[in-house]
Order: sequence, then structure tokens, then C-alpha cells
Amino acid sequence: MNGKFALYTLKRFGMALLTIFLVITITFFTMHAVPANPFTSQTGRAISEEILRAMEVKYGLDQPVHVQFVRYLAGVLRFDFGPSLSITGSMVFDLIKGGVGYSAQIGFGGAAIAIVLGIILGALAALKRGKWLDKVIQVVTTALVSMPAFVMATILLLVFGKYLRWFNTIGSQPGGLVLPTVALSLYPMAYITRLERSSMLDVLGQDYIRTARAKGVPERLVIFKHALKSALSPVITYAGPMMAFLLTGSMVVESIFLVPGLGQRFIKSMTSFDYMMTMGVTIFLSIIIVLLNFLGDLLNKIMDPRIDLS
Repeated sequence: MNGKFALYTLKRFGMALLTIFLVITITFFTMHAVPANPFTSQTGRAISEEILRAMEVKYGLDQPVHVQFVRYLAGVLRFDFGPSLSITGSMVFDLIKGGVGYSAQIGFGGAAIAIVLGIILGALAALKRGKWLDKVIQVVTTALVSMPAFVMATILLLVFGKYLRWFNTIGSQPGGLVLPTVALSLYPMAYITRLERSSMLDVLGQDYIRTARAKGVPERLVIFKHALKSALSPVITYAGPMMAFLLTGSMVVESIFLVPGLGQRFIKSMTSFDYMMTMGVTIFLSIIIVLLNFLGDLLNKIMDPRIDLS
């Protein structure tokens, strides 16, 4: 079993590295295929050939694309994403570090809320199947699943920020991250609730649950030790894609609440044609997402030994 698990881990890690390499490759060549020039597009004015040539030499853009790619790939291995083309004297990774704290608070905070509330509400809905509590939970989660994060963000901003004035609506101010965190957590929380309910109902109908109850095992042990643990497998599987949703979906929400996170950095890099910054943020987020998926697969196997490792 240990040998199989080690082989499975190495295989999944190799696939994660290959995925990251493909993301870097596709992102690099896609951004370099964009016809816009980052230097002329930022100012909107024509630049002399001498100045343009000097800028290209300074940033190494005068070299063949394949040479630039090899150099960029070597830099990524050292977490060096190159200099920003729109913010003079700033390195992309330093700018990412400056914004990742805000994005991480929103993303991981939203994930924690979504997972905890989703599991609790899903389990309650399954245990109270067909009763009023189950019906209320299903109606609420259906409504939340159908509403995108930016709609919920706007509603929360208007209700709790503008009218009730309970929270700050600017992310850089104290308490300003509460509303964007909640806005991001609602959709995955609703999805996890429905996922956990379905999984819990399936587990509760299994033979080993009936056997445990027939042997007189206390109901709380049947629920928490046997049923709930097995029912968590789909939630763990969803955790990786959920983090991808929270990290990328936070870009729009960050813009609504003026959070100085990666979302704002990314949007500004797109509008200023700073493709070094665009590539850096894209690759940085991709690495995090791939690694989270990798850890989720391993955790899923640890939680449920019945998963086939082949």
C-alpha cells in the first residue's frame, strides 16, 4: 500500500509539473503573439525607432522568441518573472508579493467559510431529508448557485456597505475585506452544501451504515465517525477547483471593492499592455492552483482508502 501510494504521489507530482510547464509555455507564446507593442500602447504616442530599439534591448525583447522563452523559463524556476513594463524599476514578483496577501485573505477566507458551512448545512439537509429545514436549505442554495460572485458582491456592497454601513466597502481599509470574502464564499458554499447532501444520503444508504446501526452503535458515532467521514470525499475533490474559482473569481470582486490584490494588478496590466505582469500573475496563480489540486488528490486518498490508485 505504501509503495503504491508513493508511486501515485510521484505520478501526480510529475503531472503537476508537466501542467505548470504547459501553462508557462502557452501563456508565454500567447502573450508574445499579441500584436500590440507594450511601450507605444502605454503612452498612446509614437516613439522614435531609436528609443523603441533601446527599450527592447533593455528588456531583452530584441532576442529571438525561443531565446526569450528559455531565459524566462529559467527565471520562473527562481521565481523571477522579470521587470514590469508599466511600473518603472519594479519587478513583477515584488508586485505580486505586494498584492497576494489581500487575495490570499479573500480566497482562503472564502474557502474556509464555504467548506465549514457547506459541510454543516449539507449534513443537516441529509439528516432532515424531506423536512422543512431540508427544503429551506435547498431553496437558498439553489438561489445562491444561480447568482455569480459579482452580483452577490454588488448586493452586499449596497445593503451592508451603503445602507446599513456595517462594513467598509474599500478593501484597503480596516474591515474592508469582510464583504468581498463573504461574496466569494457564497457560491462554493451553496455548491458544497448540495454536494455534501447528496454524498451523505448515498453513504447513509450503504450496508456498513445499516450494520453499524444494527449492532447498536450510537447514532452520533454512526454519523460523525462513519457517514460524515466517507461523505467528505466529493468535497475534498472539489476543493482544488474551488480554490481556482476563488483565486480567479476574486479579480472582479476585488475591482468592485477596490482591493489592492492580484486582481487589480492583473486588470491594470491588461489595460496597460504590461504582458510581463500579465504572464507573471497568470503563471503564479496557475502554480498555486495546480499544487492545491495535487494536495487535494493526496488528501482525498488519505481520507478514503477505497480510491483506486491505478
